[in-house]
Amino acid sequence: MKIRRLETFPTHAGLRNYLFLRLTTDTGLTGVGEASLEWQERAVECLLQDWVEERILGVDPFDVESVVGSLIRDQYQGGPTILTAISGAEIAMWDLIGKACGQPVYKLLGGRVRERLPAYANGWYGGAITPENFAEKARLAVARGYSALKFDPFGTAWKELSEDAMQAAEAIVAKVREAVGDDVDLMIDVHGRLSVESAIAMGRRLIPYRPAWYEEPVTPWSIDLLKEVKQALPFPIAAGERLYMLEEFSRLATLRACHIVQLDLAHCGGLSIGRKIAALMQPRDLRLAPHCSIGPVALCAAIHFGWSTPHVLVQENFGDFDVPWRRDFVHGWNPCQNGEFHLPSKPGLGIELNDAAIAAHPPQRNPFPSLWDDRWLKEFTRG
Repeated sequence: MKIRRLETFPTHAGLRNYLFLRLTTDTGLTGVGEASLEWQERAVECLLQDWVEERILGVDPFDVESVVGSLIRDQYQGGPTILTAISGAEIAMWDLIGKACGQPVYKLLGGRVRERLPAYANGWYGGAITPENFAEKARLAVARGYSALKFDPFGTAWKELSEDAMQAAEAIVAKVREAVGDDVDLMIDVHGRLSVESAIAMGRRLIPYRPAWYEEPVTPWSIDLLKEVKQALPFPIAAGERLYMLEEFSRLATLRACHIVQLDLAHCGGLSIGRKIAALMQPRDLRLAPHCSIGPVALCAAIHFGWSTPHVLVQENFGDFDVPWRRDFVHGWNPCQNGEFHLPSKPGLGIELNDAAIAAHPPQRNPFPSLWDDRWLKEFTRG
């Protein structure tokens, strides 16, 4: 079996463009992947067509370790754009392998290791501005079966938080906690906004609300600063969604700079690299909570990873709070009900692209708003 064709499928979904891809083999099997990357889908698509394609055409998808290892070596510069292109192709190769074997991908990654795979909700707070808005939307998310919610209460904060800004953020968290009670986990996402001093000061104000974790409190690329925040606060710190190379995750593990590692399989090299990252974290007692804020194919890959990786704590889900046509992009999949992900049963990833639905929503220019200007408030919080 050899790969004979690579196709790319850009499309639009509200705040994001998604980029799907499909590999076709000489036996007629197809494998799907996703290479969505905020603001950079056109660049990723160019890399897939101009660079990745010639390196995977003619190869056996079962040689995924050799192929992906060579791609990561040969890309030379690193970074999210090229690693996302590689990740999308890698995930599609695993889909092909699973279909060729007649087995779901999670079985090929080691098999089922858990009885349930819980989800946490993200994107649920679109349209929320006041603490009362956040509280009402939190109640609605919990009513859908979620026992864990992630949200960013920091507006357009950058580096230093004033007393008024801290009070405003705390008021949102307090209202959400009051609305959902003590049994729902709250993940507070900072999006790398703050200085060490502000992150620690804000974190201390959050102690009464018992965060399940405090995510990316400082710039994601300074692991030393992250460790400084971790040492100052009594609740878990989460990070890692904007790390891309295995060596970066190795340093994160060595320093134990956080408690929960949020590798993103669609950006860090795919499922094979994800397994290596998991192996780095396990002996250091670091839990995993894979990040996935993009489309259904990337989420599907993360679900297979979660079912087969023992120290995955929970899996992010934007799917219930995305655009209404999100599920139309793929056939054969409705993965999450009552706040938990189903065990996949079909060969490969278990989904296929819906070409017509994808074409019906052409990509738009720069749909993803900046988190540091009014577009974040005006566009994301528009609901």
